[in-house]
Amino acid sequence: DFAPPLQVIRPEPCGVCGSRIRFGKAAIKCRQCQLLLHPKCREQCPSPCVPRPRPHAWPREGVLADFAPPTPPLVPALVVRCVTEVETRGLTETGLYRVPGTEQLVREWKRRLLQAGGMLPALSSVADIHVVCGVLKDFLRGLKEPLVTFSLHPAFLRAADIPDDAACSTALRHVVSKLPPANRDTLAFLMLHLLRVSHSPDCKMDVLNLSRVFGPTLVGHSSPNPTPLAIMEDTPRQCKVVARLLSLPPDFWRGFVGTDQENLVPT
Repeated sequence: DFAPPLQVIRPEPCGVCGSRIRFGKAAIKCRQCQLLLHPKCREQCPSPCVPRPRPHAWPREGVLADFAPPTPPLVPALVVRCVTEVETRGLTETGLYRVPGTEQLVREWKRRLLQAGGMLPALSSVADIHVVCGVLKDFLRGLKEPLVTFSLHPAFLRAADIPDDAACSTALRHVVSKLPPANRDTLAFLMLHLLRVSHSPDCKMDVLNLSRVFGPTLVGHSSPNPTPLAIMEDTPRQCKVVARLLSLPPDFWRGFVGTDQENLVPT
């Protein structure tokens, strides 16, 4: 049972042939299962229709919790899949996370992963590991608010500024514990990953290098539209926050995601 044809506002794949229905073109949508398709593909539409709940479909943008699984550790499958792929074959690559992947491929793979929702395609077919790194960074950068959240952003900056190492560590642990559960678990998962990258001699990416790359991505700013002055002032402090977070003991981070990360790796 199809609704009257509609005009496509954002390009989407046809549910039957898989090719993209372009902007401004006509499409039809099933009233029951919400399947969108080219009018010409109507005859090939699977019948009878199965109303399909879409618990795994991800939004195109959202806060981290919108992408997290229902059970802990609350790390989005996209993050887990990218990290697993990088650790499987990227720890011998020089400049991991610093060397950019081809922008077009990064965009395309990010789109495919978001569209797949919970049913992620394997990333082993992505020849260039820097593209996988790019997808991960792009996903984190594209969130509606940074991983450390707008409300806790000032507290993270203040904690990282404490000159005494022990007091700084205590303050940072306290602020991390205040994060929403999905943000906290994902931050922990990423910190353990970045520590492994920093320990790989082939990558030549020490904590300072990684904090320069991930400062803007993970810490960001305290509002969605920072002023040019705020951007300038925040940048060195963002890096400092990530460097300080990476100096916390791995066991602190393991407390959130468990020592055995098998249940994190999607099958």
